[in-house]
Amino acid sequence: MKGRLQKLFSEKTGNGKVMSLFLTAGFPDPSHSVELVRELERSGADILELGMPFSDPLADGPTIQYASKVALDQGVHLDSIFSMVQQIRSFSEMPIVLMGYINPVMKYGLDAFFLKAESSGVDGIILPDVPPGELPQLDELSRKHHIDLIHLVAPNTSEERMKEIDNASQGFVYCVSVTGVTGAREGEEVSRSVAGFIRTVRNNVKRNPVLVGFGIRTHADAMAVSTQTEGFIVGSALIDYIRSVYPDPDWIRKTGDFVRELKYGRE
Repeated sequence: MKGRLQKLFSEKTGNGKVMSLFLTAGFPDPSHSVELVRELERSGADILELGMPFSDPLADGPTIQYASKVALDQGVHLDSIFSMVQQIRSFSEMPIVLMGYINPVMKYGLDAFFLKAESSGVDGIILPDVPPGELPQLDELSRKHHIDLIHLVAPNTSEERMKEIDNASQGFVYCVSVTGVTGAREGEEVSRSVAGFIRTVRNNVKRNPVLVGFGIRTHADAMAVSTQTEGFIVGSALIDYIRSVYPDPDWIRKTGDFVRELKYGRE
């Protein structure tokens, strides 16, 4: 039976790009998280990446560090994230991927984490600080509990390693478009560095769809960097936008408008 991610990519038609949105779980306000996700899906989100907040997010820039601190200060933890996923599953079949660092997962317990992830309706997990092969239990548990283990390739990844990462991944391969920490960048910086790199990725990643992320701020950025991929990922720009409108009374609707423009451009 196909999982939600496989179903999404197999049913994709035409030249439309899959849009995955990263949002730190519980940001900016846990009481509105589920309502916000509903609006993101209505506005064009195809995949939701829920960030598991962590106190020492070394690979993240200031935006996601800030969102993690806000979420942690409001008491967000893994059980509350699983509860959030369960609530989303009451109205949505959108694929949900948890993304974060291995430390909170290990503290929770690998077996318990994967069991709870499966029962709550999680589809995939991204752990950027665990390279393929470093923790064999992850592969075993992800298969046992039908959770796609999604790995990353970056501009400094060798072609041989790209092939290994493709073989170790399920769901999709996350193509990190630029080296460095997460964060929105100027569009020219992204598109200038990405085209040749993505050609290399496409030559070596054959089993899985590819989504490109890191640095996308606008619809134009998204279209420019995803010409050779199945879609794109936006995180920091979404969080920055939410920071700019929260807590306006209609901040959720405004966020939906921003997301719609990210995917479709100005109408």
